[in-house]
Amino acid sequence: MHSQVCSLFPVKVSGYCVTFSLVFIIVPVAIGGTLCVGYHCCTIASGKVYSILYNYFLFLHYRLYDRLLKVAEMGHAKAMEKVAYAMLFGDYLPQSIPRAKEIFEKLALEGSPKAQTALGFLYAAGLGVNSSQAKALVYYTFGALGGNLLAHMILGYRYWGGVGVPQSCESALTHYRLVANHVASDVSLTGGSAVQRIRLLDEVENPGSSSGMLEEDLIQYYQFLAEKGDVQAQVGLGQLNLHGGRGVEQNHQRAYEYFNQAANAGNTHAMAFLGKMYSEGSEYVPQNNDTALHYFKKAADLGNPVGQSGLGMAYLYGRGVPVNYDLALKYFQKAAEQGWVDGQLQLGSMYYNGIGVKRDYKQALKFFNLASQAGHILAFYNLAQMHATGTGVMRSCHTAVELFKNVCERGRWSERLMAAYGSFKDGDMDSALVQYLLLAEQGYEVAQSNVAFILDQKGSQIFNENESYPRALLHWTRAAAQGYTVARIKLGDYHFYGYGTDVDYETAVIHYRLASEQQHSAQAMFNLGYMHEKGLGIKQDIHLAKRFYDMAAEASPDAQVPVFLALCKLGLIYAQQYLQDLNLNELLSQVDLDQLLGPEWDLYLMTVIALLLGTVVAYRQRQHQAVPRAPPAPPRPPAQPEQPAGEPEEQ
Repeated sequence: MHSQVCSLFPVKVSGYCVTFSLVFIIVPVAIGGTLCVGYHCCTIASGKVYSILYNYFLFLHYRLYDRLLKVAEMGHAKAMEKVAYAMLFGDYLPQSIPRAKEIFEKLALEGSPKAQTALGFLYAAGLGVNSSQAKALVYYTFGALGGNLLAHMILGYRYWGGVGVPQSCESALTHYRLVANHVASDVSLTGGSAVQRIRLLDEVENPGSSSGMLEEDLIQYYQFLAEKGDVQAQVGLGQLNLHGGRGVEQNHQRAYEYFNQAANAGNTHAMAFLGKMYSEGSEYVPQNNDTALHYFKKAADLGNPVGQSGLGMAYLYGRGVPVNYDLALKYFQKAAEQGWVDGQLQLGSMYYNGIGVKRDYKQALKFFNLASQAGHILAFYNLAQMHATGTGVMRSCHTAVELFKNVCERGRWSERLMAAYGSFKDGDMDSALVQYLLLAEQGYEVAQSNVAFILDQKGSQIFNENESYPRALLHWTRAAAQGYTVARIKLGDYHFYGYGTDVDYETAVIHYRLASEQQHSAQAMFNLGYMHEKGLGIKQDIHLAKRFYDMAAEASPDAQVPVFLALCKLGLIYAQQYLQDLNLNELLSQVDLDQLLGPEWDLYLMTVIALLLGTVVAYRQRQHQAVPRAPPAPPRPPAQPEQPAGEPEEQ
């Protein structure tokens, strides 16, 4: 049955060519240090197993899309949708926006909601077509009427932000609530998988500092500790594989293995998480209430809040035990007292629905708020429902929309954030840009800022060079409207220098002031100080300039050195004005520093001051090194006790 495919899939293991069946797919399984394909096994280094598995599944994906292309050519609608999206993003197929557009147009005529939504995206972003927000709105509307959740989410964001449509909170609420209902129904009680939001600007300036990604070496180090029996490493890796995130994909098999090792060592947290895995079930761990109850009881008896919450769930829904609301309430309270999010969430649900307790919306609101602080998606969903209907709180459409938006952004489409980041890391800027553009249309602020960053750096070839800055300005504007401080400062910079727009100092001042007052940005304060100093867009005022410089130094330690240099320059300007006021106007009025030293004399002055400071510091250090230190005095011998008169010394 096996055919040699080394020419198609050249993988060498210990000098032997691995064979795969092209008819019957036999998945390789890593056992210890052995790779088994069918009945053939080879002993290899453990580090190479995962590399070979990755290449194998990558090979399968390419084979799958080859088959999809053939099926799509026969006119199969679902296959055509898959192929068109793959061509749009460059997933396993060469990126071809014109070809994707042709397929989407054909499918849209046949009434495909996915294709209609995709065409709306192309017209909104101006990809392969002339940008038209009116046509985009029409296609998005048809896609939403056909039940496409992405179209509903995009329309929700557009009505919320007034993008191409009149701003309408109620319309945004309608669309976001519909999407949130679907997202919440798919979320397990563990809170769903983690959403990794990586800002490209921060990643480029400080690699790894803000992404929260775990380096491969660090993961291997934790794996090494876990193999050596470190229980904390085992529990940590178990949770990381259970929920995913920080650059680690969800893997229930590995999560189970780590939890099982830690549970055998007596760790109560691992026992409780094993109970959760058996309670919820997965492809690897079959659902089993009895086994789940065993682990929950074992952990709860030792005071573990995860186990207590699990027992509460068992009694609340009758999983392996008779329904008992009193016991459920008791265990949820114990878990909530220890700060466990599931206990808080379930207590909120019991008070909200009046299950086992008298209905109390204030208590429900309290526990939902506590659970939302830990980021539980169902807590956000329940709070959104309360604010949308005015249950237990004063109705607030704005708050409800923000909460529903948070829920929607935790949907399965959020996985594309990591796919786009992967394309960026691989240097495929065009693919990364298109993926971030779609996410930006859905309202992801981090995607909007990443689109603006790629365009600002002119890293993509999709748009003409003269289009880059105007498009970047648009996305910086949208990101700033969602509260991103750096985007607000970028807007000020674009208007200050005239990137993608006309030079407008007054508008730049407005953006810097917003960033200063609302987000307390040191950069914005410094820029305001400079504009007050120069009188750009506002009245020249040296005293206000000094005030903003001082505020910048207080807001951030990183601003103290540039602020010091700026204040030195400001002091010189103030001294010049003071001398002019002392009847030396005729003499000093003839001194034009710009003409004498050049238009950038202030920069030269700051450089000279910095060099003088460096010289003084270096000189003082050399003085300290040159001063000879006195050698330490030799230790004195211990004092001899005085002998009494008439007594001889001891020999």
